[in-house]
Amino acid sequence: MAGPLEGIRVIDFGRFIAAPYCAMLFADMGADVIRVERREGGEDRYLGPVTESGEGGLYINLNRNKRGMTLNPAHPLAREIIRRLISTSDIVIANLPPDVLERLGLDYRSLCAVKEEIIMVQATAFGADGPYRDRVGFDSVAQAMSGAMGLTGFPGPPVRDIVSFMDYGTALHAAFGAMAALFEKQKTGRGRLIEVSLLTTGVTFMLPLLAERAATGTLRAQQGNTSYYTAPSDVYKTSDGWIIVQTIGGPMFGRWARLVGREDLIDDPRCSDDITRADNHEIINRVMSDWCARRTRDEVIRELERARIPCGPVYNLDEVLEDPQVRARRLLEEIEYPGASNPIPLASTPVRSNREAGSIRRRAPTLGEHTDEVLGEFGFSDEEIEEFRRAGAV
Repeated sequence: MAGPLEGIRVIDFGRFIAAPYCAMLFADMGADVIRVERREGGEDRYLGPVTESGEGGLYINLNRNKRGMTLNPAHPLAREIIRRLISTSDIVIANLPPDVLERLGLDYRSLCAVKEEIIMVQATAFGADGPYRDRVGFDSVAQAMSGAMGLTGFPGPPVRDIVSFMDYGTALHAAFGAMAALFEKQKTGRGRLIEVSLLTTGVTFMLPLLAERAATGTLRAQQGNTSYYTAPSDVYKTSDGWIIVQTIGGPMFGRWARLVGREDLIDDPRCSDDITRADNHEIINRVMSDWCARRTRDEVIRELERARIPCGPVYNLDEVLEDPQVRARRLLEEIEYPGASNPIPLASTPVRSNREAGSIRRRAPTLGEHTDEVLGEFGFSDEEIEEFRRAGAV
């Protein structure tokens, strides 16, 4: 079924997460997305292999609904291929350092020379200018340099978050910027350069703590799962597992205190507001831990839910896969992939609509699967395509 972005063509020069996830969002919504990959395959294709040929879950999820072709953009014969790719497309997405883009002729100025109204989305580690312009970096580097890693975990070494949230956040910023540029282009006919970076995302996401430090001088340190700003907000052990709870505001705290039989804490000056409760979290956590220890995980969740207190079980991966809400909402969809012995779960389209919109219509491409198809659409003959292959351009 066609999506709302049918008729939009996106060229994805991305790798790993930031650019591919941005392009995946366009593909899910019906855009014709062409992933351009190195002849031997990008490194991101083979992270965490789940198939006989080595494709990983990251690649298979982030490249669904795309067509895939191989190309050596540095090869002299690739110039005409790139020119035709750009001239027939609306958006180009890339997450390569600016100096690499310039060397390959994939920077915004070079693209505009081919198609003046092109929209380019450029994702980098540190930004398109400044002293770190040409440095490379991954999600964990942005976590470290934004201050997030230094405050994550329990007192001790800095801890990286297992989720690459800097990458995914940057991809969402990129997709929003590209959609804004498309909207503007409909009105003006002009394209635009959209520039995002992992460090920008990190500083943006860390702003509350950065603002607190700059404005008040407060120096925070690692304190595990315990919130800096509210209590009870932590993980707690029940008789058969762990839960997480987060309360914010006086009314919610009052409901919690009545639930655990400690109404006296409501008027206790050590619990007068969120920040005071956070500063005295040891008292509150002791009460909560004692209350949880006498109950099973399911009992604790039921009672907290009745009191309208945000909470949830701390799942292992098997429990996520079997969760009734995950299943009811079809948050995961299984697909068959060549070389995989079992169906592979993919995250369903994250944006839902009251009408059919995004969907998973095709699996991620095998290496170079659509090279001939795409080049043929751009007017290259079978003989020319074979010459490109012999010469090592594709």
